[in-house]
Amino acid sequence: MALPLISRRKLCTVFTYLVLVFQACSGFYLPGSYMHTYSTGDDIFAKVNSLTSIETELPFSYYSLPYCKPVGGIKKSAENLGELLMGDQIDNTPYRFRMNVNESLYLCTSPPLSENDVKLLKQRTRDLYQVNMILDNLPAMRFTNQNGVKIQWTGYPVGYTHQNSNDDYIINHLKFRVLIHEYEGAGVEIIGTGEEGMGVISEADKKKASGYEIVGFEVVPCSVKYDPEKMLKLHMYDNSPSVSCPQEPDNSQIIKDKERVSFTYEVEFVKSDIRWPSRWDAYLKMEGARVHWFSILNSLMVIVFLAGIVFVIFLRTVRRDLTRYEELDKEAQAQMNEELSGWKLVVGDVFREPSHSKLLCVMIGDGVQITGMAVVTIVFAALGFMSPASRGMLLTGMILLYLVLGIAAGYAGVRLWTTIKGTSEGWRSVSWSIACFFPGIVFVILTVLNFILWGSKSTGAIPISLYFILISLWFCISVPLTLLGGHIGTRSEPIKYPVRTNQIPREIPARKYPSWLLVLGAGTLPFGTLFIELFFILSSIWLGRFYYVFGFLLIVLSLLVTVCAEVSVVLTYMHLCVEDWMWWWKAFFASGSVALYVFLYSINYLVFDLQSLSGPVSATLYLGYSLIMAIAIMLSTGTIGFLTSFFFVHYLFSSVKID
Repeated sequence: MALPLISRRKLCTVFTYLVLVFQACSGFYLPGSYMHTYSTGDDIFAKVNSLTSIETELPFSYYSLPYCKPVGGIKKSAENLGELLMGDQIDNTPYRFRMNVNESLYLCTSPPLSENDVKLLKQRTRDLYQVNMILDNLPAMRFTNQNGVKIQWTGYPVGYTHQNSNDDYIINHLKFRVLIHEYEGAGVEIIGTGEEGMGVISEADKKKASGYEIVGFEVVPCSVKYDPEKMLKLHMYDNSPSVSCPQEPDNSQIIKDKERVSFTYEVEFVKSDIRWPSRWDAYLKMEGARVHWFSILNSLMVIVFLAGIVFVIFLRTVRRDLTRYEELDKEAQAQMNEELSGWKLVVGDVFREPSHSKLLCVMIGDGVQITGMAVVTIVFAALGFMSPASRGMLLTGMILLYLVLGIAAGYAGVRLWTTIKGTSEGWRSVSWSIACFFPGIVFVILTVLNFILWGSKSTGAIPISLYFILISLWFCISVPLTLLGGHIGTRSEPIKYPVRTNQIPREIPARKYPSWLLVLGAGTLPFGTLFIELFFILSSIWLGRFYYVFGFLLIVLSLLVTVCAEVSVVLTYMHLCVEDWMWWWKAFFASGSVALYVFLYSINYLVFDLQSLSGPVSATLYLGYSLIMAIAIMLSTGTIGFLTSFFFVHYLFSSVKID
């Protein structure tokens, strides 16, 4: 009776906890950061991220250019692991906003531009660098018209080159439009994750919370030529006349030697019906929903086709052969054994140890780790936990998940090792190899790319201190957890093979064409389910667009897993039917070969869609990151295919009663 009593207590505790959670979640808002409310006249200072360009992909510090500096000096915001790895560098700025107060202000006038300043400004202008300003955690948004179509961008350019001349002009006047929503502070509780941390507006704070919340941040950039003598008489935040944009070239601020540049800005506050939880909707407008659905329907057709083949293999061929065999008497079975053909002939070799079995175990272990990380991350992102308002959280979450899932990697790799070898001897070496294989490859590639970034003086370069942090996380968390998983794997029973392996390996019949051609060709089917979504992901990474259709990505991931499993099973069966018992690596690469097509597609994307990307440095960075992505996809999809094939072969031969 003690056990049911404990169970009831546990159930009561869980139920009470859930009631409390649901009570706390009335008006619950997960994506985004902690809501700020401001009273009229409250000072709000904008922040700025690194300068970025879709032409070079090399981020640089905002203050590497001669912009106005804050009165109290430049202060960097605290950054998480993901932000540091992505090259974000968030600094404070002198741009001051007073809540609900429209004004036009002077900031500063630069010293005469040196030859180096002019060269740098011209280079950043011609490379299409953008200034990424942030107010209350919202990026500045601007709108442009191209061929009658309204296009939305985040950030504004450093400068521009006029169509009718080769002169470059600097953006030195900004017209800000801040959308605000009046907040009553009644009956709402807010919880969120963002750069300000977590927070809850309690009953006691509701009256204090009344005021205005920022729900939009738009900018119109322009270049204005000022008289430096007049402007030098002004002080920071003095009033300056309003300016209409855009200006003619004669009235714009040219970039040239000994020129002084004056910086000004205007602020207009506009009341909006947009509520604070919906303020990111403008940035996350889902373009091309029909394309995503088309991709999913296309993948479903492939899955149905492959499922039909698997169905035929299982229900017609395999079950028919096994039923016929079981209906025979012993003499007839002995006679049939001599006349066996196809997969039944390799019964004594099908579980023979594959070549490079340790490498296979290592790659399966790393594949389990990467697949687990991807699935959990995408599920959490689809549920809204990985908001773009929390910069770097997606990458930080992926790294932490990868570290923790080292235990699953060690278990899977060592369990497969003990199954193949029949003993746990050498499991420590396997565990160490699992912990160091994929992270080691990534570490080598990132180090090479980092030397390139250091040489370019980019903020994208990983600081030495972060290198030590990453190595510490690797060897203090990932390696011990992988060894722990390996130890648990040795304590588990090895998977028993259903048939015995012959001492002398059977000769594999000669084939007209290499079996690897079929294996490489099989990768086109998983790639077909992935390539449309891959275009949107690459555009989000390299063209600075927000990717937030994680619901679609979760569906595509499910379809990809299904296709990989089906393709690998079909190919494994085809190889066994032609008496090729070396199926282990072929099962892995049947689905893992999709990575080759992903990498080739990345090169195609670089050549045809990233035509603006300039210089060997940018191309090297792009190819380096694409290679890391391709290796991760190979390990993940290969693992899915191999494990499915392993259990398929185990099931197939467990039904055979051949001595």
